[in-house]
Amino acid sequence: MKLKVCGMKYRENIEAVAGLQPDYLGFIFYEKSSRNNEDVVPKLPKGIKKIGVFVNASISFITEKVATHNLDGVQLHGEESPEFCKDLRKQVSQKIIIIKVFSIKEEFDFTVLKNYEAFVDYFLFDTKGKLPGGNGFTFNWEVLHDYPSKKPFFLSGGIGIDHLEKIKNINPSLPIHAIDVNSKFELKPGLKNIELLTEFIKDLK
Repeated sequence: MKLKVCGMKYRENIEAVAGLQPDYLGFIFYEKSSRNNEDVVPKLPKGIKKIGVFVNASISFITEKVATHNLDGVQLHGEESPEFCKDLRKQVSQKIIIIKVFSIKEEFDFTVLKNYEAFVDYFLFDTKGKLPGGNGFTFNWEVLHDYPSKKPFFLSGGIGIDHLEKIKNINPSLPIHAIDVNSKFELKPGLKNIELLTEFIKDLK
């Protein structure tokens, strides 16, 4: 199972987390977020993909950030429509990963996913809360038992080291591509706890 560490902000911390070799690092480009990235994303070791996180941003804003930071993918964390995803796909290289986020609490209507499937590479399921992401608590994973698609997805939303056993016991037939972690591994917004992440990655792998 792959791992994405999201909400990276501080250069030295980014380099330290990259040294742990997660599969993805996420950089938030959303001014209202306490983890908003205002620096140039540093070059990462080979094998780590840089994902830009956007919330209801324009296609021109997204493509500019992709070019400036040499992003490998974009994560759409707002209310982007299937038509928006289709248009974005036309504007970026086929090599760029597109991830569409959906927020869940106790239930979810999975039929909304169908119109997105042709235009995105992955879905990401996060916890529905006050913020677009980084709310710090998990949703009801039992909802995923009704997942009707073969499209692989990222599992996110308040995942911490105390969820390792639960992760290992998830239904193996679900097409979970990666675990996405953020707030539960922070010393403060955007600054990750290297020791805690090291322990988590060791047990997850």
